[in-house]
Amino acid sequence: MANVAKKVSWSGREQLEEDGESTPLLNGTSSAGAQPLRQQYSSPKLYRIGQLSTVDLTDENQELEETELSTTFTKEIPHNENLLSLKYESLDYDNSENQLFMEEERRINHAAFRTVEVTRWVICGMIGIFTGLIACFIDIMVEKLAGVKYQVIKDNIDKFTEKGGLSFSLLLWAALNCAFVMVGSLIVAFIEPVAAGSGIPQIKCFLNGVKIPHVVRLKTLMVKVVGVILSVSGGLAVGKEGPMIHSGAVVAAGISQGRSTSLKKDFKIFEYFRRDTEKRDFVSAGAAAGVSAAFGAPVGGVLFSLEEGASFWNQLLTWRIFFASMISTFTLNFFLSIYNQKPGDLSNPGLINFGRFDTDENSYQYFELPIFMFMGAVGGMLGALFNALNHCLTTFRIRYIHRRFLQVIEAMLVAAVTATVAFVTIYYSTDCQPLRQDDTDYPLQLFCADGEYNAMASAFFTTPEKSVRRLFHDPPGSFNPQTLGVFTILYFFLACWTYGLTVSAGVFIPSLLLGAAWGRLFGILLTIVPNGVSWADPGKYALMGAAAQLGGIVRMTLSLTVIMVEATGNVTYGFPIMLVLITAKLVGDYFVEGLYDLHIKLQSVPFLHWEAPVTSHSLTAREVMSTPVVWLRRREKVGVIVDILSDTSSNHNGFPVVENTVDSSRPSRLCGMILRSQLIVLLKHKVFVERENLSLVQRRLKLKDFRDAYPRFPPIQSIHVSQDERECQMDLTEFMNPTPYTVPQDASLPRVFKLFRALGLRHLVVVDNHNRVVGLVTRKDLARYRIGKNGLEELDLAQT
Repeated sequence: MANVAKKVSWSGREQLEEDGESTPLLNGTSSAGAQPLRQQYSSPKLYRIGQLSTVDLTDENQELEETELSTTFTKEIPHNENLLSLKYESLDYDNSENQLFMEEERRINHAAFRTVEVTRWVICGMIGIFTGLIACFIDIMVEKLAGVKYQVIKDNIDKFTEKGGLSFSLLLWAALNCAFVMVGSLIVAFIEPVAAGSGIPQIKCFLNGVKIPHVVRLKTLMVKVVGVILSVSGGLAVGKEGPMIHSGAVVAAGISQGRSTSLKKDFKIFEYFRRDTEKRDFVSAGAAAGVSAAFGAPVGGVLFSLEEGASFWNQLLTWRIFFASMISTFTLNFFLSIYNQKPGDLSNPGLINFGRFDTDENSYQYFELPIFMFMGAVGGMLGALFNALNHCLTTFRIRYIHRRFLQVIEAMLVAAVTATVAFVTIYYSTDCQPLRQDDTDYPLQLFCADGEYNAMASAFFTTPEKSVRRLFHDPPGSFNPQTLGVFTILYFFLACWTYGLTVSAGVFIPSLLLGAAWGRLFGILLTIVPNGVSWADPGKYALMGAAAQLGGIVRMTLSLTVIMVEATGNVTYGFPIMLVLITAKLVGDYFVEGLYDLHIKLQSVPFLHWEAPVTSHSLTAREVMSTPVVWLRRREKVGVIVDILSDTSSNHNGFPVVENTVDSSRPSRLCGMILRSQLIVLLKHKVFVERENLSLVQRRLKLKDFRDAYPRFPPIQSIHVSQDERECQMDLTEFMNPTPYTVPQDASLPRVFKLFRALGLRHLVVVDNHNRVVGLVTRKDLARYRIGKNGLEELDLAQT
């Protein structure tokens, strides 16, 4: 029995249990895998599976428990994605319509409602401005740092090419890469691990209703921005566009709340929006603004937020999100024009500019459409292979590379290997091309003749964004087929190894670069085969290959089509790009899921998809619900409430409220629902019946008191309740939600799922024919059912 260190994943929470202690799993079993339905269960055990990274426990309730749990042991079993984590809590996207809420809404007149609506537009505009400024800062810093690095290496290579001793240039290149990546990995691993990667899976989970701790904090944003600058400048096979989506979401979450809990600064503005429902809508706008700033695609940003991000949507939200996206791309465009000393020249709408595709030169014929679809199928298969390899690699990291210093060492190793691979391929490349006036910023001559440059260096020896643009727009003959073939193979494995490192990085640009390389190679091969064709422009096929590869990895269709069309500035390619992406998704889905969905599943997140499993109609709410239910009476003793909230074995967050009865052993008629957070605020302010009768309560509690405590409600351990106060009564009538959503116990699983998913619920009460509470449906009760190899399967629930 080994002592397990703090090893946590996105949740940032330590899970340690004493040896031999068992915690009942909801309808769970003692097996670690998914079980066929209706199996008899026995001797439930608590499982703990491997974790991905480490964080310092900063939440108050975790700090209070840390001293008690520091000496405990736990049984660790190999990571198994057929488990569903109990550690993730749900966000509450349904407003609690208690008496306080209804009184406030009745006081707001029509003019006040219009003011609230105008405020929403103002916040969306601010989200766009700040997201654009962050994108501008990232772009300028990457250009400066990468420029200095590549210029130093180029001068060194040119110097030692003549003298001999190019091994020193290799060491310099690897050392500079390692230095940048080491700093970027250190701040992620030791300061904010949730800032690793692109952040898109975490934002998808947040918008789906899963609470991922620290995901929208100011510290996360700062680490994300600095980390992505260093990882891109460090020469890794990563892009800076993906993290912009996470950055925009954090900006939106911070601005919309009118305060910073990290800085402990409250600006006393936007207090009306301090609830999960409003924050969700603004985070959707922030994610869209991030896409818009990254690609210069405001419409694509809206569609991305709809397709990949937002689980809940309404028509009024669409215009506000589009407004934020437009402001974001305009802000980036405006400030980059000033930086480039061309004020008013708004020709840089996004972090990556594909360049305009001239229809006359790059037009396509109708008979090319089957060729494009074939490229989509190739992209789907390569994407499936990429995702499968990365899935295996991420599982290995979760099991064995969970210590922080090991994560930093791995990131430095990848940086050194990337530099070495690039240098060796450039060194042995014989693809020399004549130097043109508009050629690469850092042309390497090496052993090429005067007036020529190494074509392999133009792909490796620059930032990925510039490499993509060269593959799109360099004239025919700029790359030999051997160069593109070698680059495609090497970059495929480098990008696959890099995604999942403890650095802030995205997969969008590496996917585009990889696809552009083999797409251009495909176009060249069409021209050099016997009876070669003249209509196969390499740049056109590079664009289709890029779309196929990115679609095969992330499985986006609608939004990615619009993003590619907006980024190329040519709507003519909309139809072939759509065909390519649909084909890539269909072929890729046949083999394995998309990359983001795989990483969500690897973290055992209770993610709810759009629909319930197709064969789940045989299940009813009675079989799905959690029982027994911990319920409270309308007027309850304070001691009972404190004991329930302090019970670490249950850790419930919602409690049905029932009518007062003499017989407390039998459930009574449901009369409301109250949350843990509400009870904690009531205990903190000591809203007891006896104190109210004696006029000891200074003022009546308002909705503002609950909003001021949001989102970091104090833990129950921090609230002192004396022995005399434990005997007092607490009247929950005014604070409970008197109209919670309920379902009869015979309702089918798809019906329960649709109600729960569409309304963004956190709890759904199951009642009998007499409206008595018989069970409670939560997110984990629904998420544990999925279609597997053997049909409908039920996942075990475990502390992971």
